[in-house]
Amino acid sequence: MLLMQKLSTILLLCANVFAASDAEVLAYVKKGIASNANVSNVEVTLNGKKPVPNMNGWQAYFVAIDADVKQGAEIRHVNQNGTYFISGDSMATELVNIKTNERYNDTLAPDFPKQFYTKNNLVSGNANSKHKVAIFSDPLCPFCHRYVPETLSYMTKYPAVFGVYYFHYPLPTLHPAAVTLTKAAIAAEQAGMDNVTMRLYTVEVNANEKDESKILDAFNKTFKTKFSLADIRRPSVLKQYELDQKVAQMAMVSGTPTVFFDGKKDSSKNKYKEVKVK
Repeated sequence: MLLMQKLSTILLLCANVFAASDAEVLAYVKKGIASNANVSNVEVTLNGKKPVPNMNGWQAYFVAIDADVKQGAEIRHVNQNGTYFISGDSMATELVNIKTNERYNDTLAPDFPKQFYTKNNLVSGNANSKHKVAIFSDPLCPFCHRYVPETLSYMTKYPAVFGVYYFHYPLPTLHPAAVTLTKAAIAAEQAGMDNVTMRLYTVEVNANEKDESKILDAFNKTFKTKFSLADIRRPSVLKQYELDQKVAQMAMVSGTPTVFFDGKKDSSKNKYKEVKVK
């Protein structure tokens, strides 16, 4: 079970929250999580909210949760997202439309923050392209391995139509090697290399590899570069890496690939195919 799910089960998710203000909702969530003896230093912030479509009276609250969690003898700091649904004096962590079978936890997300459409993340098209597409991906995610190269190769043919913004979002618990690969890719981007994102998906390395030198060797072999561990630990590389993680948190990204099309989460990941390009 994901740690976020564990934290969520701590909450007493019942009716009688109150006719809540934003501050009261956040305080209630914080109190519920902090009631667990293994959780301390809890901070809960609101990333956004929006009405739930076709569910009259329900609002989705998107929150970020920071906490220290004791696991055995170890204390880990966690920073994770949660979605809570509020209607009057009721709260729920999951909401499903029984007529359409839509699970709103999967389909709803805050609108993509406009300030993060930046040139540092632009991999195709330009700021004036008709449509903006933001992609969050882990280069060692099997689905991403199929999806990202295919999607990019299509959209790069139409730069006036699609401005594609790529955000590195490695999943270290699933693919430990992806973190080092990501930092190497950022170093390559900052060095002015072309087509880094597409080439990143051709690096052959065991996703479970944890030896940074071996991972970097695989990257250098593919890119014909000589990046060192010091290169991928430069402050500028770490700053961009941390920024991508921050954007992912604000956009409530929890898995890969996650796609936003014109600022809205695209659960199908294929809205770009509906656009007439000629």
